Amino acid sequence: MEVKAQTPNCLCRDCGRIAPVAMPAPDSCPACGSARLVAHAELATLAIAHVDCDAFYASVEKRDRPELADEPVIVGGSVRGVVLTACYIARRFGVRSAMPMAHALRLCPDASVVRPNMEKYRTESRRIRELMQATATRVEAVSIDEAYLDLSDSESDEPPARSLARLALLVEKRVGVTISVGLAPNKMLAKMASDMGKPRGFFVIGTSDALAVLAPMKVGALPGVGPVTAAKLEQLGFTTIAELRQAKADELTHRFGRWGRRLLQQAHGEDERRVGFGRGRSVTVGAERTFANDLRTYEQIAPEVEQICARVAERLARADLAAGSLTLKLRRHDRLTRTHACRLHDPTMKQEIILAAVTPTLLRQLDGTAFRLIGITAHDLMPGKRADPPDLFETD
Repeated sequence: MEVKAQTPNCLCRDCGRIAPVAMPAPDSCPACGSARLVAHAELATLAIAHVDCDAFYASVEKRDRPELADEPVIVGGSVRGVVLTACYIARRFGVRSAMPMAHALRLCPDASVVRPNMEKYRTESRRIRELMQATATRVEAVSIDEAYLDLSDSESDEPPARSLARLALLVEKRVGVTISVGLAPNKMLAKMASDMGKPRGFFVIGTSDALAVLAPMKVGALPGVGPVTAAKLEQLGFTTIAELRQAKADELTHRFGRWGRRLLQQAHGEDERRVGFGRGRSVTVGAERTFANDLRTYEQIAPEVEQICARVAERLARADLAAGSLTLKLRRHDRLTRTHACRLHDPTMKQEIILAAVTPTLLRQLDGTAFRLIGITAHDLMPGKRADPPDLFETD
């Protein structure tokens, strides 16, 4: 589709000024002098955004402990656990989320390790969510620290880009953490844009430049393409997104099933998904726990599983979502990890039903093997009103 050339607009992220500009854009805002400028031809019309908190857990801890502001910080469990979040200083040493803590400390031995406080993070997440909901009529939370926003039908007369700049400033002022914003014509491009320029970034990908922006990127940059899929694509000769566009739909479908056709659409910057309320198979709610000591018996494991079920149920209820299916994750002492599907008769958000669903599967795995981690994930999420339909014999 041919896109008509437009005069670029320039947004000042500090004073909110938007005005046409000749390229290259100026170095500073003529109104306030700020150097935090964003220029794009479609800046005044794009309305789909992805907002991602920068190293959220670590940012909250640095806010509460100013003495750590300039220090590498890792949020995670004991040495036997994994990294939940690393601040950007620690990331310079190669520390990454989900990395074993022992490995992270070898890479960055001077890092301050902070035990996670999930209740505090959830509280701050709710505060940020409220600011998002005051900015956009449709907000789709995809995790505790990121969400999609659709500002296309906002009652405000101001351009969505200005509203998003104001949101970023409000989050910094009222919550004390920073966010990165991606603005684009669809969810996939917005997600990719928010990863560019982090932390405290604001990046725009438009319809006019999407193909050019994506072309040189590695295929692993596409949302949902993990290391295994990326390696398979590279073996087929598709290293960059531009190369992936040359693939035949039938070939990708043969190799990857329905996901193959989706890959080709993504390579062309296409995404028809609407910003909603976290529905769909790609969205999950879960919780897991790494134990200080390996556990073997049901008597040892049962209390831990009950707490995990309670956390999953709490998160489902808070998001007003029902689980259509469950997965039990078990990691052995040797780090071998297995997942097991657990059947649900009806969608649920109740702790006792989640526990009843995973317990039979758990019992079948308890053969004396030592486990270091257990997790439960809710899939096939749907609106909360569909949760736990009344039993035939239940009455009001």
